[in-house]
Amino acid sequence: MTTIAHLEPFRGLSNLQNQFNRIFNESYRNQADDSALTTWAPAVDIYETPNELVVKADLPDVNEKDIDVRVENNLLTIRGERKFEKSVSEENYLRVERAYGAFSRSFSLPNTVNAEAIGAEYKNGVLTVNLPKREESKPRQVKVTVNSASNGK
Repeated sequence: MTTIAHLEPFRGLSNLQNQFNRIFNESYRNQADDSALTTWAPAVDIYETPNELVVKADLPDVNEKDIDVRVENNLLTIRGERKFEKSVSEENYLRVERAYGAFSRSFSLPNTVNAEAIGAEYKNGVLTVNLPKREESKPRQVKVTVNSASNGK
């Protein structure tokens, strides 16, 4: 009597795939946890009105003295740092999802911005930068008068 053995070449492949996925996910999760403490970029909204550009940046728990706003060569740069609270011991944290550390965001500005009149305000964790437009670049309305041609005169 002859015994027939079935060849199953892919039998262990799904188990190997699961192990690989678990290792990859764990290493990625550890990298993400470490990076949350070292680098971040605040969310920013930018919009335009007829008279200015406005930049709003979410900077919760950032001290006003740790914010630096500069305009050089038509480039707006917002820098700062959100410091990790030392009032609570790191061992007491169960979860840390907010990012901490230094940040920097830069935005190219159009030539229409009047760099001499830029203003910034920090209120309730939101930095608002007002970038007024130059007078010559603001929209103007010109009144057009229409002369009606006289018939036969």
